[in-house]
Parts: sequence; C-alpha cells; structure tokens
Amino acid sequence: MSDVGKDAIERAWHGVVETARRTAAEGLVVGTSGNVSARVGGVVLVTPTGVPYDRLGPGDAVGVDLEGRQVLGDMVPTSELPLHLAVYRESDAAAVVHTHAVHATAVSTLVPEVPLVHYAAAVLGGPVRTAAYARYGTRELADNMLAALRDRTGCLLRNHGTVTYGATLDEAYDRTAQLEWMCRLWLTASSVPGHRPTLLTPAQLRDVQDALEGYGQPG
Repeated sequence: MSDVGKDAIERAWHGVVETARRTAAEGLVVGTSGNVSARVGGVVLVTPTGVPYDRLGPGDAVGVDLEGRQVLGDMVPTSELPLHLAVYRESDAAAVVHTHAVHATAVSTLVPEVPLVHYAAAVLGGPVRTAAYARYGTRELADNMLAALRDRTGCLLRNHGTVTYGATLDEAYDRTAQLEWMCRLWLTASSVPGHRPTLLTPAQLRDVQDALEGYGQPG
C-alpha cells in the first residue's frame, strides 16, 4: 500500500462503515446483507462478510488489491467481492453500494428493465437494466452485472438486489436511493386496478439528461 496514505485509508474506511450503516438504518438491507466499498489508489476497502455494521470500528478496516488479494485487515471480505472488483476494473468508480432493497428487488423479478416512470432514471445514465440471475459471489454474476451496467451507473440483479457506483460514497448511495424510490413508484402506480402508468419516451429522458448537465451550483 505504498501509494496510499494511512490518513486516506482511515477516511475511506470511516466512509464505508457510515454508508453501510446508513443502508441498514434506511431499510435498504436486512442484517448483514448488502455491502459497501471504496477505492483509494490501488486498494479497495470493503465491508467484511457476516459482521453487523454497528460492530465495525476504525481498527477493523478490510482492504484488497484489484486482483482480490487481501492487503489490510484480518476479517474475511464480503462474499460479493467479485462484484465490487468488476466495477472498479471496468469503470472510474471510487465507490460501490450493493443492497437488497425491497422494492428494487421486487422489480428485478418482474421486468428486464425498469419502466421509465420518472426522469430519475437520468441520474443512473438511462433506463436501468436487470442483470440475468447467477448465484451470489460468482464471476458469472459479476459478468452479468457488467453487461447490465453498460453506459449506466446502476442496475438491478435479478432476484437479488441493486448495484450502483459513483465518484464518492455519497453519490453511489444516492443513486441506490433514487433507484429504490423509482422502483417503489412504479410498483405503486402499477397496483391501481384499471390503470396503467404513463411512461416517459426515450426522447423525453434524453432531454432531462441534457438539462442535468447544467444542474446544481456553479463551481
């Protein structure tokens, strides 16, 4: 870890733990399901497998290199490590959030792509795809996920959950929250007897994507 400072590792680990706790507090995971990671240089800090997030402290950091070799800590990394490493190898992501959010997981069992019920899809790069099912922790699941993530920053995993990434942990988390909200919205609208939700057209979504390029505070 010669290219990574101790302070940077400590800050990133603190962020990973706080984000993981947030996924539990806001109902996006149950127990120790789901996982969070952040990349600092050539080190990926990732939540360990089977450990409640409220038990993790500053001295419990778990880190691996991009090949999955453990370089920090004694606890075993999450079983979903292949998922996280695949994202880092194929994108400029600095953070990844994986959850078992209820509404998004429900939608993953129903459709190959989240219907364009809201322009929040633009935050994730376009219509959110559902990756084909494969057992958790496998290279097959990681490959299926990468196909679904093409030109996107988030996807559903069929009968499993969600994956989002971003330039920061906050950005990755926000994308997860937006995806779960959008899935909840579609399920709610679809449940009204005798009615079918109106959907945005691809052109309408592109218009939103163009508008978002100038969104927010300058600087």
